[in-house]
Amino acid sequence: MAHWLYKSEPSVWSWEQQVACGADGTYWEGVRNPSANLNMKAMQLGERGFFYHSNEGKAVVGIVEVSKLWQAYPDEVKGTFGAVWIRAIEPLARAVTLAEIKADPKLADMVLVKNSRLSVQPVSDAEWDYIRRLGGL
Repeated sequence: MAHWLYKSEPSVWSWEQQVACGADGTYWEGVRNPSANLNMKAMQLGERGFFYHSNEGKAVVGIVEVSKLWQAYPDEVKGTFGAVWIRAIEPLARAVTLAEIKADPKLADMVLVKNSRLSVQPVSDAEWDYIRRLGGL
């Protein structure tokens, strides 16, 4: 199974709001970047990802899981853009900051470091395990 990272500004959609959606989760809408959209189309049920607070906080704060596969946006005539549903699984015991990630040579090739603007991005198995450990899981 693949791993992912979902970026959200906490003033727009926070970890706490994601958790409040409960077991059903929520439709991860608003993504219009073609690469991020393709990442979501590739996702499988049960795949997990990091929930990352961007702009404010700049840190990985929790773990989410794909609860429904990609669906086109209802108002999308061509069906080009859409999203998956994700649900909160667990918070990290401590947030792992972007500064910490950028300073760590083990994470130098992470998409978050190389292409920080991509809102939904893949995370390698090694990066996944390492960040989980840094976050106290």
